[in-house]
Amino acid sequence: MKKAKELQTKMAQIQEELAQSEIEGLSGGGMVKVILNGKGEMKGLSLDPNLLKEDEAEILEDLIIAAHQDAKTKAEEHAAEKMKEATGDLPIPPGMKLF
Repeated sequence: MKKAKELQTKMAQIQEELAQSEIEGLSGGGMVKVILNGKGEMKGLSLDPNLLKEDEAEILEDLIIAAHQDAKTKAEEHAAEKMKEATGDLPIPPGMKLF
């Protein structure tokens, strides 16, 4: 029971750390940058001014989606790493979301 309480405390700390972390995703050679927190919420978007051409809107949309996906993948990897650190060898059932 004591270990469960310790794990619960660690989980709460990790969730707070993840909420405060910032993960950067890039696409288009760095022309589009998306910043997510560790929970996958978008916190920022940066576009190279050269992309702001009326006839290239579809390309820009695709690049934003790609940058978001890059950041989301990195955020998920970061969260999984933190969870592994907290739980050690404790098996977590597949598909169990703790965040």
